[in-house]
Amino acid sequence: MHGMTLTAIAAACGGKLVGIDLGKEAQGAVIDSRLVEKDYLFFAVPGERVDGHSFIAQVATKGALGVVCEREPEQVDKDFPYILVNNTLEALKLVAMYYRNLLDIPVVGITGSVGKTSTKECVASVLETKYKVLKTQGNFNNEIGVPLTILRIRPEHQVAVLEMGINHFGEMHRLSEMAKPDICLFTNIGQCHLEFLGSRDGILKAKTEMFDFMAENGSVCVNGDDDKLITIELVKGKRPVRFGLSEQNDVFATDCVNKGLFGSRFQMHLYDSTFSVEVPLPGSHAIYNALAAGAVGHLLGLTGEQIAEGIGKVQSVGGRSHIISLADKTIIDDCYNANPVSMEAALELLATANSRKVAILGDMFELGENELALHRRVGAFAANKAIDLILCVGTLSQSMYEEAIAQGAQAKYYNTKEVLLEELPKLLKKGDTILLKASHGMGFSSMIDTMKELQLQ
Repeated sequence: MHGMTLTAIAAACGGKLVGIDLGKEAQGAVIDSRLVEKDYLFFAVPGERVDGHSFIAQVATKGALGVVCEREPEQVDKDFPYILVNNTLEALKLVAMYYRNLLDIPVVGITGSVGKTSTKECVASVLETKYKVLKTQGNFNNEIGVPLTILRIRPEHQVAVLEMGINHFGEMHRLSEMAKPDICLFTNIGQCHLEFLGSRDGILKAKTEMFDFMAENGSVCVNGDDDKLITIELVKGKRPVRFGLSEQNDVFATDCVNKGLFGSRFQMHLYDSTFSVEVPLPGSHAIYNALAAGAVGHLLGLTGEQIAEGIGKVQSVGGRSHIISLADKTIIDDCYNANPVSMEAALELLATANSRKVAILGDMFELGENELALHRRVGAFAANKAIDLILCVGTLSQSMYEEAIAQGAQAKYYNTKEVLLEELPKLLKKGDTILLKASHGMGFSSMIDTMKELQLQ
């Protein structure tokens, strides 16, 4: 990490360096003591269950360069250097901000209500056909994940692709101050985090805080089919690049061929060029991801051939429309998170299966005062998609179940997933395609291994 000596780090975060700075540069920065390697910087974060200060002696023996901490370390060599700060997490953000200012590579910031991670994967896959790319790992997209990702950037990286997620006003402002994006990409404005942001207009306002620290000559890419994003007309004097299925967009798709669970094929129109694209991931949202990646690739100088190649290589991420094909069933693992828009997209995907279709749906959180009505909306949508069996789990999902029944669907309700799991052997049949979808707090991901092992007759 060029320029990241202990003296520079202490100055960046306003901390007090205790001990000797040998002039070495930090080789990495982590908050997990298990990830510490030689000459890494360890941020000792006090948590509700685990306090990072308890592991300072351990990281010292692993060859850490030093630690950033809120109190004087105990049981370490008196010569082991540390940086004393008032708040370790605030120090982490300040250090990331300082390091970002030392870097001279374009940063792509990706946000939106739905599809941030899958779009990030597609954008990175496209850019990797020309550049060495650093991308967010998993969903490290918050005020801890973003600075840690920035601190993973190394001299060999030519582009960074950062996922940026929020659920409160002011968060995106702080993320943007650290990331200073050159390209701001917005996937959509849906109905999530309404409990904190109030409305879709509130979500738009909170997400567009990303513009606060966008590069002066930066660019914005938005889903031109989204009724809220289309209202963004000028950002720092420049019109956004719009992508979507409508031919009114700068980047759009025609001649779409839906291959069901095996993806899709379409013609991408990118300003004056047109070329064929094969998307290996299922769902109409994957086409939007591809179009977004095409828009970013064009801004960063890629050819149509490189864009098509990168889209063709993109892989799914566990928990996000990940298709698991087994001898007796097919599982659609989409259980990382959920809101009404992503629920309906997942059900659209399930409806393309050429088999008996089963939807296991759980509660959607942070929807605010209209949460029950939004669950009923999903229940009606599932019923109207002719899903063969709808299994609803959780307190809020009782409304989903009741509406599905009212619409004439075959549905069952369970208050916990444990009760559901006991019933599953009697409910599922050999050859079924099974969707699992719920908010992360429902813990549906723990059911995947059980589902795999279940032998269907």
